[in-house]
Amino acid sequence: MLILALESSAKAASCALLKDGKLFDERFRCDGLTHSETLLPMAEEMMKSNNLTMKDVDLIAVAHGPGSFTGIRIGVATVKGLSWALDKPCVGVSTLEAMAWHGVSAGGYVCCVMDARRSQVYNAIFEIRDGRPVRLTDDRAVSLEELKADVEKLGQEVLLVGDGTKITADFFLKNGVPFRTAPENLVMQSAWGVAMAAEGKEAGKSETLLPVYLRLSQAERERQERLFSK
Repeated sequence: MLILALESSAKAASCALLKDGKLFDERFRCDGLTHSETLLPMAEEMMKSNNLTMKDVDLIAVAHGPGSFTGIRIGVATVKGLSWALDKPCVGVSTLEAMAWHGVSAGGYVCCVMDARRSQVYNAIFEIRDGRPVRLTDDRAVSLEELKADVEKLGQEVLLVGDGTKITADFFLKNGVPFRTAPENLVMQSAWGVAMAAEGKEAGKSETLLPVYLRLSQAERERQERLFSK
């Protein structure tokens, strides 16, 4: 099976090809350009360089959240369009679950964190068992204080992965929470993780693929605050 995976939930954008469970190719960009400018052209160039076309793909996967509202919308919209145009199955996977695959070689507990602003992180905790991440918590938006309490209950250090690593590491260090950070090349979200998380999941059609935000966008929060303040 050939899986094309896209990841655009944070500042970096990436695409990957997974062939029969093994990484075939991957591209990564974090150059400040918008995902709408880079994501699809990067995927098309990757396919072309491998003498493949989109018609050769068996499944299209995408990180459907949580993460940047704009980034998630771009990734999901891109995959919905490809799935519909090519009549290919597609699947959305948790950004946090995809990130947990970066901790497989380290083992133990993996604490996936994305900066959610407003003194919160998007988080899920996993344990590596038999070479794959097993979920211990739901995807959630939590304060660093709440996350500290959950990690302390584990009684072991955790591996921090994700673009929220720095703020979480700073907080844990100040509060004596045992942790280590993933190597720099494994900290950021990746399309390879998306592809690995997609394997074995039930695929659907373009109309069933939806973003997962976990909380309202800033614009929607401000709108509600204006409504309720009247």
